[in-house]
Amino acid sequence: MKFSSSQTAQNLSSIPAWKSLKQHAENFSRPEKHLKYLIKKNDRLDKFSLKHKHIFYDFSRQRVDEKAMSLLFELAKARKLKEQFISMMNGEKTNISENRAALHTASRNFSGNSIFIDEKDVMPEIIKTRENIREFASKVHNGKITGSTGRSFKHVVVIGIGGSYLGTKFVSCALEAFADKNIEIHFLSNVDIHNFGNIVSGIEPESTLWIVVSKSYTTAETMANTNLAISFMKEKGLDPSKHLVTVTSKGSPGDDPANPVLASFHMFDFIGGRYSVTSAVGGVPLSLYLGYDKFERFLKGAEEMDIHAKNSPCEKNMPLIAALISIWNNNLLGYQTQAIIPYAFPLQKLAPHVQQLSMESNGKSVTQEGHSLDEPAGTIIFGEPGTNAQHSFFQLAHQGRPFPIEFIGVIKPQYNQYDYKSKGVTNHQELWANLISQPTALALGKEDKNKAKYFPGNRPSSTILIKDLSPESVGRLLSFYEAKTVFEAFIWGTNPFDQFGVELGKKLASGIRNEIASKNEQKDHSFENMDKITKFYLDTMFSGKL
Repeated sequence: MKFSSSQTAQNLSSIPAWKSLKQHAENFSRPEKHLKYLIKKNDRLDKFSLKHKHIFYDFSRQRVDEKAMSLLFELAKARKLKEQFISMMNGEKTNISENRAALHTASRNFSGNSIFIDEKDVMPEIIKTRENIREFASKVHNGKITGSTGRSFKHVVVIGIGGSYLGTKFVSCALEAFADKNIEIHFLSNVDIHNFGNIVSGIEPESTLWIVVSKSYTTAETMANTNLAISFMKEKGLDPSKHLVTVTSKGSPGDDPANPVLASFHMFDFIGGRYSVTSAVGGVPLSLYLGYDKFERFLKGAEEMDIHAKNSPCEKNMPLIAALISIWNNNLLGYQTQAIIPYAFPLQKLAPHVQQLSMESNGKSVTQEGHSLDEPAGTIIFGEPGTNAQHSFFQLAHQGRPFPIEFIGVIKPQYNQYDYKSKGVTNHQELWANLISQPTALALGKEDKNKAKYFPGNRPSSTILIKDLSPESVGRLLSFYEAKTVFEAFIWGTNPFDQFGVELGKKLASGIRNEIASKNEQKDHSFENMDKITKFYLDTMFSGKL
């Protein structure tokens, strides 16, 4: 039986469970609901944590009690979160505004089962793309595919912006310790010439492979950087067609036989950019950097969490519970910001990835049906690795404006051979001492007659523990945040798969670009038809003076 979005068209504020949650949230201003009392209960951790295989989710230091969780589960059932997620994974057109399916989970489906969109099984093409990636990466690694001068590739430059690089950069940083193919990876995302200049100053042009990632192959910044790279290669006497790979939609300008490239890998319109790292978007560069086998291990970790999110009941479903708590914190307790603090340096690019994933997916003002939201959606996401974050913005976290935090801990580090001790402990143990203490300090606070040294406490956090930083673990973490983001959208009633909000500024930039191009062609061209503020900035750029 197909799921109908009309089943969840009801305003959030009119759902009985939501009304009860609003009333119950008012109780949390009472002194006895301070976290320092809630977390003292002996069974607190048992009742407010979950374990699934190699991942542990502890929400015992969130400002929730059993009644809050019970009401949140009622909300989940009223919003039919599980049914909507299953519908999404089955290929139904969840992206209503663009009349598309949202099948990022299919890109890591190894079940052997078919997935249909409009009665067409999409899995054969996904599997074929995976095999093409495996074959291409193997030929690069064994030297069968080389650059125009015959040199093996030692550098890979990913040209793409937003979802075309953020997820891939997160995974490449997380798994850098596994990169044993003698290939360095770089990311040319920003149209700022400093990005390009920095990269080309550290590569060997003859041994560099450029991967252009763009679904439409028309994104202004990506095309500007692609043209820049082509001009650079020609200047160095290289044949760009022997150094370029495209990841794009079938039939796009980047998939044109008239413009030959080393290889072209297809993107699918049912996988959005910010959800695309497990498709060819991440598959091509990560397979070159890590090896295809490690990329596939990463996919299988993501698939494992997909299955958990799809099959686990609400009360045992990690990303679903994380989404419910996020909504509770945001809409009912009034926290509009959340930090992601991984106590693992390889996860340094997780927060920027989740920042786009969450804020582009859920930064919406209307429902799926186009009605204005009666409850605001979206959370401001930011973060840095611990312990760096403690010496950056934890002053605010402890004594300034409060915000929920998701801490992430890794049990086994990627480098365990350096067991030297300082103050009797290893560096990994020192890291864990901080990981353990910070959530407790935020929750408990500290009394002090000196108000400058008083800590109010009652500041919520969750802690996620993963076994290690293997490809599988990174895949699980990626899928956890994707599922959490989607569940949040299903609660708010928004579409997490479109992004019309990024278009207005780009359209205005197009008009200004045309004015700049006219000035480049005709030196006496003035900007008299522009508004005074825009004219000031254009004149300043061309004059080079303030």
